[in-house]
Amino acid sequence: MSTVSLTLQPRPIDPSVDHEIQAIVAGSGTGSTCNTDLAAGPWDFDARPGYGPGASMGDVIPTGAPRQPQLPQEYRDASDEELDARIRAAKQTLGDRVVVLGHFYQREEVVRHADYVGDSFQLANAAKSRPDAEAIVFCGVHFMAETADLLSGADQAVILPNLAAGCSMADMASIDQVEECWETLEDVFGDMDTPDADGLLPVIPVTYMNSSAAIKGFVGRHGGIVCTSSNARTVLEWAFARGRRVLFFPDQHLGRNTAKAMGVPLEQMPMWNPTRPYGGTDEATLRDSRVILWHGFCSVHRRFTVDQIAQARAEHPGVEVIVHPECPMDVVDAADSAGSTDFIRKAIAAATEPTTFAIGTEINLVQRLAAEHPQHEIFCLDPVVCPCSTMYRIHPGYLAWVLEALVAGTVLNRITVPSSVADPARVALERMLAAKPAGAPA
Repeated sequence: MSTVSLTLQPRPIDPSVDHEIQAIVAGSGTGSTCNTDLAAGPWDFDARPGYGPGASMGDVIPTGAPRQPQLPQEYRDASDEELDARIRAAKQTLGDRVVVLGHFYQREEVVRHADYVGDSFQLANAAKSRPDAEAIVFCGVHFMAETADLLSGADQAVILPNLAAGCSMADMASIDQVEECWETLEDVFGDMDTPDADGLLPVIPVTYMNSSAAIKGFVGRHGGIVCTSSNARTVLEWAFARGRRVLFFPDQHLGRNTAKAMGVPLEQMPMWNPTRPYGGTDEATLRDSRVILWHGFCSVHRRFTVDQIAQARAEHPGVEVIVHPECPMDVVDAADSAGSTDFIRKAIAAATEPTTFAIGTEINLVQRLAAEHPQHEIFCLDPVVCPCSTMYRIHPGYLAWVLEALVAGTVLNRITVPSSVADPARVALERMLAAKPAGAPA
C-alpha cells in the first residue's frame, strides 16, 4: 500500500484591518478594538472637529485644521466591490496621467490600488520619479502630501483624498510655538547665526519628516535639517558637527532614542513643553543641554508598553520583538531591536527560518506583513486593534471620488505649499539628502 506525503501549506491570512474591526463590532470576531466607531464610514465624522475614531482623547486638533466636505452619497452607499471596480476603471482610463501613492499604514482596501507603497519620504521620492504624471494622489496624511508637493513639479497636482487626514504628532509643534521657543533660545544664547570660536552655532533645529511644511520652512531658514526615522542618527551627527546642541521636534521619543544610542546622557536632553512658561525648563538646564526635546509623540506608538513585551515573551518563548523608534524609551530598551518601518520589513524578510515576531508599530502594516510572510508568526504587540486614526480616514470611497473627478477633468482636494514656505523647506530637505552616514560613499 503506497503512502502519499502531504505538505501542509501556511494558512492564508486576511490583511484587512477593516474586516477584523467589522467582525469584532458584529460579534463574530475575537479580540477587541479601541473604538467601535472605526467600523463606520469615515464620512460620518467629516463634519466634526477631531482626528476621528481611535484617536487619543489627549490629541486636541488645532483650530482651523482642514475639514473634509461631505463625500457624495453615491460613494458612501457603494459596496466594497463596486468601489474597487470603479477605482480600477478610473485608473485604467487615466493611465500614466495619475500616480497613486499608498503609505504603509493605509488600510488594505486602499493600498491594493497604489502604484507605490512606502513611508512618507519613500513616497515623496516615488512622486519625483513620475514627472510626467499630471496628478499625484497621496493616500496618507496632510504633511505627506505637502512634502510631495515640495518635491514634485510645479505643474503636478498633489491630491489628498480626505482633507481630514491630518497627523496629531505633526500638529503638536505649530509654527507659532516653534518660533516662540526659538525667541526664548535667542534670549538665552544670543546671536543664533554667529558661530563660536570652534565654528559651532548655539542651536541647530532638526525636524522629523512628520511635521508641517511651515515647520520644515522654519528649519530651512535657521540652518537646520529634516530627518526620517531611518536616518535620524546621520542627521544628528550632521547637526552636532555644526552646533553645540539640537532642538529636535516634534517627536520626543525618536529624538531621545536616537541621541541616547549616540551616547548623549539623558540629563542633557531636557523637554520643551510649549504649553508651559519657558518650556517648563530653565536657563541653566538649556545651557547644559545637548538635545532639547519637543513635547510631542505618536499616539499609535505610545500605546506599546514593556508589559506587552513581557507578555509576548511569556506566551511565545523565543519571540523576536521589533519596535519603531517612535515608541517610548523603555519599550525600545526592552525590545530586541528598533527601527523604521523599512527596517522592520527588511528584518522580517531576512529571516530564513520560521520565526515568531512581535511588532510594535501600526496594525495595518503588521497584518500586511503577516499576510506576506505566512511562514512566520507575526502579530502586533498591542492586542487591541487600533489603527492610526487619521490614516484610517482615507477610505476607498474617497479614492474613487478623486480619481473619477480627474477622469471628468476636475482636481479635488489639491494640496499646495506657498513658495515663501516651500523654498526654505526644500533647503532643509536637500540638506537631509546630502547628509551621508559616516563611511558612506560620497
